[in-house]
Amino acid sequence: MMDTSRVPRFVLGSILFGALSGAKAASPPKPIEIRSPASAGSGEVNLHAGRDQLYMTWLAAKGEKQHALQLAVLHHKKWSTTRTITEGDRFFANWADFPSVVELADGSCAAHWLRRSGDGRYAYDVMVSRSKDGSAWEAPVTPHHDGTQTEHGFVSLVPLDGHEMSAVWLDGRTFAGKEEGDPTAESQLRWTQFSPGGSASEVVLDARVCDCCQTAAVRTQSGLLVAYRDRSEEEVRDISLVRRDASGWTKPYALANDGWKIPGCPVNGPALDALDDDVVAAWYTMLGEKSAVQVAFSSDGGATFSAPQRIDEGQALGRVDVILLPGRDALVTWMETTNTGEASILARRLGKSRMDAPFHVAATSAKRASGFPRVVRLHDTLYFAWTDATEPAQVRLAKLELPSSWRK
Repeated sequence: MMDTSRVPRFVLGSILFGALSGAKAASPPKPIEIRSPASAGSGEVNLHAGRDQLYMTWLAAKGEKQHALQLAVLHHKKWSTTRTITEGDRFFANWADFPSVVELADGSCAAHWLRRSGDGRYAYDVMVSRSKDGSAWEAPVTPHHDGTQTEHGFVSLVPLDGHEMSAVWLDGRTFAGKEEGDPTAESQLRWTQFSPGGSASEVVLDARVCDCCQTAAVRTQSGLLVAYRDRSEEEVRDISLVRRDASGWTKPYALANDGWKIPGCPVNGPALDALDDDVVAAWYTMLGEKSAVQVAFSSDGGATFSAPQRIDEGQALGRVDVILLPGRDALVTWMETTNTGEASILARRLGKSRMDAPFHVAATSAKRASGFPRVVRLHDTLYFAWTDATEPAQVRLAKLELPSSWRK
């Protein structure tokens, strides 16, 4: 008898339907686990697809309170040696607020990480460094100049022209010198533009936002688009957007009116991807009393979006990521609890008028230590990364060659 205790229910339903009807069910895509360059004691993984290579970053534990930000690059299907960008005992290492690397337009790359600025629990700064070859890194700079020992994090870097980049982050400078619960202490969404010598002036994009949900930002043909979890005076925490075009930054506007009222931060931010002016957005929310993952599409650089499509299987944990495929369909990943109380990383292809069955990427844990799974596309291959929370934690990788029907 088949043991169904760890089979996701959408897979089990397909098996049973095929057995009862006599029909031959279509085989779901099966990502193949591949060797990870990250060793035991790794976590907080992130992925970035450059023009011809894949960048993977992670934090490696190096003893009590010691961490190293490490990088490996996949080029022509071969991993580079592991490189250490920076290390020390001042990292702010957090399961939901993880470092990143992006490839810039001139072929160099930039990394960001978080460094403690004081003894307070949430006193840390954003550090950004550039490298011409991924091995030697310049002295880091910060995009913010307030000098307060407060929270600065949840960064999204976007390459611009040459060696310049855009940086968006959540900023807690209004908390400085105030007691916990002070209503005048509110997190802000801020932006600046970087060059190797440092950053220009900062711009407040939204003066009141959710404190600890990831931001997302992309460059479209029309300009920059940023998604984040907003926070109204009534504690509605839906996803909002701001755009920057030739006339400057827009005012914040809603991606969808979910009406999720919650008195604290859900630590579950949105994801974006763009090709020209085609954009896809994915996010976690509560629809009434039900957790849900939703997806919406735009064909005008994010100025307007289609009605949301709910894509989860009914027990969503969120922690979403999303990419656009060559034909402008989307591939969404998210986490969902299983009938054993654990969790699965699921993926689903969908378009504006189509939705495939979800497929299983990997078993995982609902614990915070499992982090946020990532997915990127490098040419005709998808790469998935996640953290196996079993002690010691271990970053794992899988790949999926795009089926021919997905490449059109």
